[in-house]
Amino acid sequence: MRGTNQSSVSEFLLLGLSTQPQQQQLLFLLFLIMYLATILGNLLIILAIGTDSRLHTPMYFFLSNLSFVDVCFSSTTVPKVLANHILGSQAISFSGCLTQMYFLFELTDMDNFLLAVMAYDRYVAICHPLHYTARMTLQLCVLMVAASWATASLNALLHTLLMARLSFCADNIIPHFFCDVTPLMKLSCSDTRLNELMILTEGAVIMVTPFVCILISYIHIACAVLRVSSPRGRWKAFSTCGSHLAVVCLFYGTIIAVYFNPSSAHSSERDTAATVLYTVVTPMLNPFIYSLRNRDLKEALCKVVRRKILSF
Repeated sequence: MRGTNQSSVSEFLLLGLSTQPQQQQLLFLLFLIMYLATILGNLLIILAIGTDSRLHTPMYFFLSNLSFVDVCFSSTTVPKVLANHILGSQAISFSGCLTQMYFLFELTDMDNFLLAVMAYDRYVAICHPLHYTARMTLQLCVLMVAASWATASLNALLHTLLMARLSFCADNIIPHFFCDVTPLMKLSCSDTRLNELMILTEGAVIMVTPFVCILISYIHIACAVLRVSSPRGRWKAFSTCGSHLAVVCLFYGTIIAVYFNPSSAHSSERDTAATVLYTVVTPMLNPFIYSLRNRDLKEALCKVVRRKILSF
C-alpha cells in the first residue's frame, strides 16, 4: 500500500482486560461503578458552576470545561466495554475503531491543555493577585479554551489520517479494551515508521509543552507560597497544589510510559494497566481532587443536590 488504504480487515476484536469469566464479571461491575461515578461527579460540577453566580470565575470556567472533557473521555471507551460484555461481542468496525482513536487523541490533548491552563490561572492568582482580574479576562479564557480545542482536533486528525493509510492484512485481534494507537500499529502490515516518528516528535511537543508550563507555574507558586508568613496558609496552598500535581503526575506518567517508547519496548499488559489509569481512573478522580477540598464548590454542590431532592 502506498497512499491509499488497502486494508482487508473490516473489523477488529477487542480482547478486553481479561479472558477469565469471573474476572470479566468483576471488571464489568468495577467499570460500571467508576463510569457512573465519573458521569455523576463531573455533571454535578458542571451544574453547580453553571447555577451559582459566585463560581463564574476563570478557575471554575476551566474546571467546568475539564469536567466536560472527562465525561466525554470516559464515554469514548467505557460504554463500548460494557456493551461488548452485555452483548457477548468483542467486535468493533474499522471506521468505528478510527473514530474512537480520533476522540481519544483529541480528549487526551484537551485534558493536557486544560491542566496547563488551570496551572497558569493559579500562578496568576497566587503570584500576581492584584493583576488577576485584568489578566484573566473572559475573552482570554474563552480564547485559550477555543485554541486548545482547535489544536487538539488538528492533532487528532493528523494521527487518525496517518493510521487510516496503513494496511491491516490478517490479524485483527487487539489485546486491549479500546482502539489505541500502539496495538493498532503492531497489527499493521505496512511500514509504521512515519506514525512512530510523528508520535515521538509532533506528539511529544503537544504533550511536553503544557507539562513544562505546569512545572514552571508551580515552581513560581511554590516560591510565592514559601514567602507567606502564616504556616496555616502555606500548608493549605501546598495541600491544594499537591493534589493537583498528583493528578498531573498520574496523567503524564502513564501517557509517557505508553506512547513515548519504541514499539519494541511495549507489552500489552503494562500498556493496558497504564491506559486504565488515565482513561478511567483519572476522570473519576477529577470531582474529588478539584471539588471536595473547595468549600465554595462543595456548598454549590450541596445546593444543587438539595434542590433536586426537594423537586422530587
